[in-house]
Amino acid sequence: MLSIGIFSGSFNPVHIGHLAVANYICEYESLDEVWFLVTPQTPYGDKVVEYSLERRLLWLQTAIRDYPKFKVSDFERQLSPPYYTYRTLRALQEQHPDCRFSLLIGADNWAIFDRWKESEALLNEFQVIVYPRKGAEDALNKKPANVRFCPAPLIEISSTFIRESMKSGKDLRFFLPEGIVI
Repeated sequence: MLSIGIFSGSFNPVHIGHLAVANYICEYESLDEVWFLVTPQTPYGDKVVEYSLERRLLWLQTAIRDYPKFKVSDFERQLSPPYYTYRTLRALQEQHPDCRFSLLIGADNWAIFDRWKESEALLNEFQVIVYPRKGAEDALNKKPANVRFCPAPLIEISSTFIRESMKSGKDLRFFLPEGIVI
């Protein structure tokens, strides 16, 4: 049975922080693969997705092309919105019964996890691997049995920071994977 980590997000754009954290978790949490699940839109529509799904998928495919343990997935494209994590993981599990899926999230999301749609069901059926995020250290104190904390390096780069910096004329080419041009 393959052990797959699901790293879900808008990747708007993908940056080296995403890749470094996913690489660390894949290597140190004994995952066979990490699937970057690119969501067409956030479930609550509260996040701006400035770039098309096709562009974000292409960026990710470019960014991970030389690392065989990473895969890009547009799985949610076949689901109807809103895209709730539990529904997506259940549909993935049904389509891939030979895989064991774990959800990869930052401590900032873990801090509000109890507000996620069907969070209890998600915890009962899937493992959650939480990586550190600045400002969310207290969230790491509460942990059910199906949650593991991974001491991945703290990398404070966000897609929002990159988009805003680029709009103001900053050159952040070294924050982006090789071949990604905004």
